Amino acid sequence: MKLYRLGTVTDKKAALKALGVESGGIEIMVKKMELLYFYIKELKTPAANILKQDALSIGAELAVPGGVILCEQPTYDCILIGTRKHMEILSRKELAQPFGLKTVAQELQKFLSPKIFPLQIMGIINANEDSFYAGSRFVAEDAIVRIEKMIEEGADIIDIGAVSSRPGSETVSESVELERIKPICDLIIRNRLDERVTFSVDSYTPSVVEYALRSGFTIVNDITGADNREIVKLVLEHDAKLCIMHMQGSPKTMQKNPHYEDVTAEVSTFFEERIEKCEAMGMKREDIILDVGIGFGKTLEHNLTLIRNMEHFTHFGCEVLVGASRKSMIDKIIPAPTEARLPGTLAIHLKAVEEGANIVRCHDVAEHRQAMAVWEVLRQ
Repeated sequence: MKLYRLGTVTDKKAALKALGVESGGIEIMVKKMELLYFYIKELKTPAANILKQDALSIGAELAVPGGVILCEQPTYDCILIGTRKHMEILSRKELAQPFGLKTVAQELQKFLSPKIFPLQIMGIINANEDSFYAGSRFVAEDAIVRIEKMIEEGADIIDIGAVSSRPGSETVSESVELERIKPICDLIIRNRLDERVTFSVDSYTPSVVEYALRSGFTIVNDITGADNREIVKLVLEHDAKLCIMHMQGSPKTMQKNPHYEDVTAEVSTFFEERIEKCEAMGMKREDIILDVGIGFGKTLEHNLTLIRNMEHFTHFGCEVLVGASRKSMIDKIIPAPTEARLPGTLAIHLKAVEEGANIVRCHDVAEHRQAMAVWEVLRQ
C-alpha cells in the first residue's frame, strides 16, 4: 500500500480521471477537495448563531468566541471554514436569512467567482535622478533604448514616472516633472512605441497625466489613490485605466511609525471607498487596477500580511497589481543592498501572483518573464 498527497487542482482532476470518475462527478468532487477559510468581522450575534447552525448542518464550521451562544455582545468576529462546495451552498442559503446574512452570502459569491485577468509584467522607467534604484533611472534617448529592451524581454506594460516616491522623498514642481517626462513621451510617439506595448504614467499631477495620455499612454498609475477628481476625469476623457494605490500618509512621512488595527481590512475599506467614488464618476471596474502599496506607509509585517492575503482583493472584480521590486522589506528579512535584491523580489512577486495578483511591477523584466513562465506551468 502506498499513500501520497495530491497537490494542485490539475493533479486532483487527473487522479479522479485516472480512477475512472465521470466528468460531471470530477467537477463535483474537486470542489470538495479545496478547503477555504473566511474571517468575518463584526457579525451580528443572531447571525452568528444562525450561520453556525447552517454551517454545521452541511459539514462546515463557524469558529466563534464562547459568548456567542449567550448573546453577551451585539457583534462577534468569526471564522467560516469549509470546502468550496460548502461555501457555494451557504452563499445561496444565507441569501434568505436576516441580520445581515444576505450581505455575507453576497460577499461569499464574489470570492467564489472572481474575475480572471491575464498575468502581465510591468517594467519600470524613472525619468529622475533620485529614485531608490539607480538601475531604473533613464532620460530621453536612453529611456527609449531601455523601453525597446523591455519590449524585447517581454514587458506587457511599461510604467514611466518622473518623481521619486521613495520614503522621505520631497515633492517637485509640476513644471519640473513635466520637463522630465515630456521628451520621453515625444520619443514614444515619434517611434510609434505605443503600438507595440502598453504605457502607464506614474503620476498624480494633472498636466503630466494629460500630456502622457495624449502621447498614447493608456494607464494612469496614481499613488494617491484617485484622491484628485481631476485625474479620474482625465482617465475617463481618454478612455484609459486607473491604478489606485493605497498609501498611509505621504512619501515624505509614510514610514514614520505606520499603524493599523487590521491592515488588510483597512486597505480593503480604502479600496471600497475609492472604487465607489470612481464608479460614481463613470468608471467601470474593469478599468480599475488595485495596488495595496507595498512599502507605502507599512512596516515589514504589514507588507507580509498584505502579500499573504492578496487574494482578498480579487473579490472587487478589478485587476490587482503588486510592486515590491527591490524594496527595503527584502533587506529587513535578509540584509542586502538594492542591487542584490532580485532573488527576494522574485520570491515576493511569485507569492503575490499565487495569491491572485495579475500585474507585476518590476525593474527586471526578463527575469520575471522567465520566473512567471515556469510558475504558470507548475501551477497547472
